[in-house]
Amino acid sequence: MSSLRNIARAIPRCLPSVSVQCCRRTFAINPRTSVLQQSWKLAPRSSYKAFSTSTMARVKEGQVDQELAAKLHSELELEKDIRDSDQLPANIKSFLESSPFELHDTPGGEAVVLRRRFGDEKISIKFSIADLKDMNEDDRYGEDNAQYDEEEAHLSDDQSGGAQSEGTINQGRTLDGNLNVAPEDRVAPADRADDESPGAEDENSEEDPGPAFPLTLEVTIEKKGKGALQIEATAEDGQILVHNVSYYPKSELASAETAELEWVASGLYSGPPFGNLDQDLQLLLERYLDERGINTELALWIPDYVDFKEQREYVDWLSNVKSFVEA
Repeated sequence: MSSLRNIARAIPRCLPSVSVQCCRRTFAINPRTSVLQQSWKLAPRSSYKAFSTSTMARVKEGQVDQELAAKLHSELELEKDIRDSDQLPANIKSFLESSPFELHDTPGGEAVVLRRRFGDEKISIKFSIADLKDMNEDDRYGEDNAQYDEEEAHLSDDQSGGAQSEGTINQGRTLDGNLNVAPEDRVAPADRADDESPGAEDENSEEDPGPAFPLTLEVTIEKKGKGALQIEATAEDGQILVHNVSYYPKSELASAETAELEWVASGLYSGPPFGNLDQDLQLLLERYLDERGINTELALWIPDYVDFKEQREYVDWLSNVKSFVEA
C-alpha cells in the first residue's frame, strides 16, 4: 500500500515537469519567426562565378596582329627587292680580299672590328652603325632649327626697314621715320651674288652633293710588354681625321673591359688635342697610321660597309619582329 501511495503521490509531481518539457520541445521544434526573418530567408542568394582568364588565354591573337604581320611582311619584301642583304657588294668584297684586315662582325650587334698584325704590333679598328642613329637625330634637330630660322627671316622681311634695320644697304633714315624697303632693294645690285641667277642653285646642288656622314673610329695599336696607343679619329669624306692620341702603359687599359680597368684608364693623362700639336708632328703621326693601312682607302670603305650592315640588320629586325607577332 505504501508503494502505491508513493506512486500516486509522485504522479502529480511529474506531470507538470513533463508537460513543460513537452511544451519546450514543441516550441523548439516549431519556432515562430518574424515577418522580416521570413522574408530574409525567402530572398534568393546571389552567386557569382569566380574571375577567370581562361577565355582570354584561349585567344590566340589580337585584332591588330594579322594586319601588323602583313605590314611587316610587305616591308620585308620591299627591302629585299631593293638590296640583297646577304650578298656583299663588289666594292666591299674587293677590299676584304685585298686588305690585310680581318673583319669581325657579330650578327645582331652594332659594333664592327677590323684586326691585323703589323710586325710585332696588333692593330684593331672599331666602329659602329650606331653613328647612323646619331646622325639622323642631328639631322632632325637641324631641320627644326632651319625651319625656325626661315620663320624668323620671314618675320624680319615683313617688318618696316630703315637705316638701322637688319638687311638694309644704302638706305637712310628720313624725317618721318623708317622707310619701307622692298626685299629686292635691300641689297645693292653690285653687291648681289652672281649665283642668284636662275639655275645657279640647281647647278651648285648637282656639283656638291654634300658631305658624307662622319663615323667614329677607335684605333688601338698594341705592342707586347710595351703598352698601347689608342687613336680617336673619324672617317669622313674619304679622310681619316685624327682627334686625339692616348698612350696606355698596359694594353688591357686601352680596351678597359672591366669597371676597375675603366676607372684606372680614366685617371690617366690622355694627351693634348691633336690639333694643338706641332704641324710636323701631326703629319708624321698621320703617315704613321697610313703605313698601317689606316688611310684614304679605309676611310672610303668604312661608310659603305656601315650602310650595308645597317641594311642587313634592319632586314633581320623586320624578320624577327614579324616572327614574334605571328607566333
